[in-house]
Amino acid sequence: MNLFTHVNATTIAEATAATAKAGTAPIAGGSDLLTYLRTMCSPNAPTNLVNLKTVVPSMAYIKEEGGFLKVGALTTLTAIANDSTTLAKYTALAQAALSVASPELRNQGTIGGNICQKPRCQYFRFDNDDFKCLRKDPAGTCFALTGVNTYHSVFGPLNGCVAALPSDIAPVLVAMNANIVTTVKTWKAADFFVVPNVADARREQINALAAGEIVTEIQIPTPATGSKSAYMKWSFRKSIDFPLVSAAVLTTVAGGSVTAASIVLGAVYGQPRVATGAQTALVGQAINATSATAAGTAAATGTTVLPTPGGTNSNSYKVQIIKVMVQKAVLATA
Repeated sequence: MNLFTHVNATTIAEATAATAKAGTAPIAGGSDLLTYLRTMCSPNAPTNLVNLKTVVPSMAYIKEEGGFLKVGALTTLTAIANDSTTLAKYTALAQAALSVASPELRNQGTIGGNICQKPRCQYFRFDNDDFKCLRKDPAGTCFALTGVNTYHSVFGPLNGCVAALPSDIAPVLVAMNANIVTTVKTWKAADFFVVPNVADARREQINALAAGEIVTEIQIPTPATGSKSAYMKWSFRKSIDFPLVSAAVLTTVAGGSVTAASIVLGAVYGQPRVATGAQTALVGQAINATSATAAGTAAATGTTVLPTPGGTNSNSYKVQIIKVMVQKAVLATA
């Protein structure tokens, strides 16, 4: 395991100053970061960890205030999944939180950690940095482009990388037009999730956070009257697994027809994929099997299956599953 020092921050200002230093990273639940350190998969691993759980006031809370659901970055996934307000009014968020890993990991993992985890590509995660992938080294290679890419993007590379977004929470935040508040600024969720250029020091991230910038709160606007949301996830294992295809859907219905729709895919591209064609197909329609199927078909438009040696590890299965997950999520909002 990579060696590191561990310090407890007592204020957010102290944590920000500490994490701005080279070789330093924040830690909360640690369910992703400690695995990353244990496998010694990267030469860029931090040598200093700053504990955010000791910050006062605590960043673990859920409250409705000023037209938003406000969720502190250190709120556990279990707390979100069980919160009655979240379940009733922000259903997709509760469903996404409940879908993450196992009960033990949800008890430990936080919403902030889920949107700040590292890529899950096997070449990136391979023990002892045996593969010099370009997310770790600007001179590296995206081995998955022509290698084992069963779990990877079906919408092509993003800044040269075809690793798929691993976060269950991310597509929900984009679909629900959330704000992500940090110690530096307030991000729109749609702008927060990026794959930095390989020349960027942030290239191992799934977001645009700068050094020393810490997520403090998630803000989700109160849904309009007549709105419902749903999150659907597919993976090979039904528990303790990362998404291979997911869909977050928010619909608003008036007079029996959809007046607004937000449909966002997860785990099929390097960032949340807004399915604009699916949204267009749904608006003006009643929610039923026919309109849901049309939305699912539109969501899969533009997919590109990755080539593999001998064609044995294709990710083409994701295309059909996109259609089904969107269809099911749309129908769940009826």
